[in-house]
Amino acid sequence: MRDNNSSCFCYRNIAATNNLSKHARGLAIDINTLYNPYIKTLSDGTLLIQPATGEPYCDRSWDFPYKIDHNDLCFKLFTEAGFDWGGDWTNRKDYQHFEIIE
Repeated sequence: MRDNNSSCFCYRNIAATNNLSKHARGLAIDINTLYNPYIKTLSDGTLLIQPATGEPYCDRSWDFPYKIDHNDLCFKLFTEAGFDWGGDWTNRKDYQHFEIIE
């Protein structure tokens, strides 16, 4: 993720579960992971940012190359094809993540 790799198929479970992730089933893709980090507020109030080097890109109010948002062509193409975007999730933000809605 620190190398800004995009990835799709990765056979693994959802963290802390025995359930296969959508990546394991070929139903999800992560795009430009450094510039579009995963962000979650933990129970103690601290932020979990993955990759950690993506912290400067957590502020989505400023414009920078490779940022996925609602105006980005990447967002438009994936959502038009029936994918859900992790940047729209409410309990965490996964700006790099697109998955097929089942």
